[in-house]
Amino acid sequence: MTKHYDIDKDLRYLELLSHTFPTVADASTEIINLQAILNLPKGTEHFLADIHGEYEAFLHVLKNASGNIKRKVNELFGNTLREAEKRELCTLIYYPEQKLELVKQSEEDIDDWYHITLHQLVAVCRDVSSKYTRSKVRKNLPPDFSYIIQELLHERTDDYDKRDYVNVIVDTIISTGRADDFIIAIANVIQRLAIDQLHILGDIYDRGPGAHIIMDTLRHRRNWDITWGNHDVLWMGACAGNDACICNVVRISLRYANLATIEEGYGINLIPLATFAMDTYKDDPCTEFMPKINPDDHLIDDKTIRLDAQMHKAIAIMQFKIESQIFESHPDWQMTDRCLLNHIDYEKGTIDLDGKTYALTSNNFPTIDPKDPTRLTDEEKELMRKLHHSFVISEKLHKHINALLQHGCMYAVYNNNLLFHASVPLNADGTLKEVEINKGQRYCGRQLLHRIGMQIRTAFQSDSDPEERQYAIDYFLYLWCGPDSPLFDKSKMATFERYFIADKETHKEVKGNYFTLRDSEETADYILDAFGVKGPNRHIINGHVPVKATKGENPIKAKGKILVIDGGFSKAYHNETGIAGYTLIFHSRGFQLVQHEPFTSTEDAILRGTDIKSTTQIVEMSNRRLLVADTDKGVELRQQIADLEELLFAYRHGYLKETEKK
Repeated sequence: MTKHYDIDKDLRYLELLSHTFPTVADASTEIINLQAILNLPKGTEHFLADIHGEYEAFLHVLKNASGNIKRKVNELFGNTLREAEKRELCTLIYYPEQKLELVKQSEEDIDDWYHITLHQLVAVCRDVSSKYTRSKVRKNLPPDFSYIIQELLHERTDDYDKRDYVNVIVDTIISTGRADDFIIAIANVIQRLAIDQLHILGDIYDRGPGAHIIMDTLRHRRNWDITWGNHDVLWMGACAGNDACICNVVRISLRYANLATIEEGYGINLIPLATFAMDTYKDDPCTEFMPKINPDDHLIDDKTIRLDAQMHKAIAIMQFKIESQIFESHPDWQMTDRCLLNHIDYEKGTIDLDGKTYALTSNNFPTIDPKDPTRLTDEEKELMRKLHHSFVISEKLHKHINALLQHGCMYAVYNNNLLFHASVPLNADGTLKEVEINKGQRYCGRQLLHRIGMQIRTAFQSDSDPEERQYAIDYFLYLWCGPDSPLFDKSKMATFERYFIADKETHKEVKGNYFTLRDSEETADYILDAFGVKGPNRHIINGHVPVKATKGENPIKAKGKILVIDGGFSKAYHNETGIAGYTLIFHSRGFQLVQHEPFTSTEDAILRGTDIKSTTQIVEMSNRRLLVADTDKGVELRQQIADLEELLFAYRHGYLKETEKK
């Protein structure tokens, strides 16, 4: 059968392809390679959500691959190793440098230990690398030991002819004093290969002390992506120069007494804020603004707590003022009702909300002019100018936000799974809700999330139209607290009410329709259809709202089609959720949901071999092992094969000439 080409289109593309594969032999070899890859087992995907700065727990979950490495060690060594020995081996893989120091202090025959341990580590590495091509494994190997590790992975001591060869390699590693370096290198390879793709479902930032450490870790990883969360977007807005976002970022850090990310991570100078707060609120007890402190984790003296509370109140009042100014400049957002400083009777110390009058818990507002409540004082303007400058010039913050932009989006579809952080705005009847973004432009569903993503990127493009860019910068505030924001999707953000009104009825934030309808399989199917997600085993995976496990809430909804994996990584949620987060594993045999108990500490894990206690729940298992051919990558590879087959046809029928290699 003769093939026909669109000469203007197909041949132009095939000519470009021929530069990479200049001969029939080259194209044929690549087809063979790609066909083989299609028949490898699917790589393991790892889903995490709502990390909230808890870097120690995050790093440990990455190191142990949510228990995946421990499972492989158990499968490999079974009853041939005692439980304590398997635990020691796992700890060595997670924390090789620190564990080696402890072993060398207690081990009497270190060479014997090296010999046994090196063989065990090679066995684990061989197992975790078995899903990948040699080329992919090679790319993950450290240059110093690449050749040696490749030899050990592909030669075995149970092969009689190669037994001495393998043993001599191991003996020489020890005798040349490279055993420690080799152990560290191969442990890191095991960690990398245990997870093929890491998906973060938003909210790296706020509450915990180490968001910057998490971002540093991610920047040096391959194969990760993120669907932005509301707290990530808040920091993106602060980096872009949205003053309301800057105030919120500082306020939340003070609320949880965690200034490490701001001060140590990004070099933001808070001394001007401290000086202003001590002077302005020196006689104010600032009771409502006392930081939330975990007594097990913090040793903060009373003087520091007092200063945090003063700074907390100072930045909160500035936040309410600046938010009101932005709301009033964008009446299309329909959020001017949240300009609450305009609703206060400053003489009586009361506020009018929704037709009711409430007493304020305190009425000391020295920086507010009752005649113009949202105007910043000259001192506040100067303080805001300094904070703004510190955020927009922070080189490290910009690097981290650029990483979020490079690896992130508002939603993603991977292997029949729809990923987003919080919600898709819905009407009460479950249909997609149209949301206005800019100048009367209304979008819903997939198009809405795409347009919001474009808007976010506009804020960081210096060559954008100045008016459009300023709107995009302002819009970060709507994404943070707007009722129809897919990252918030509540009736209001009751920050002011929680600080100043005792009546908890005013604290209620009514969730959007997505959260009330997400138990419905029909709703899940409707959203999946709207986003073009196909296949019989398709899912929505998101986080945002902590699953209250202690109250019997189930993270698996809509008959298994929606998986909510925010179980509360943040220590601030542990009392509420009763656990310390969920992670989700999607490997070649199906889905496993892992429920984690609170992580003690890295030190405890190293000294005593304690791991995060996890409970694994099988969500969905495949009746056959999934292959690369069953994934999005498989679709891409099949298209590449089809293109290469066309290139072969073009060579063999004279449309193109083969090129001799130089």
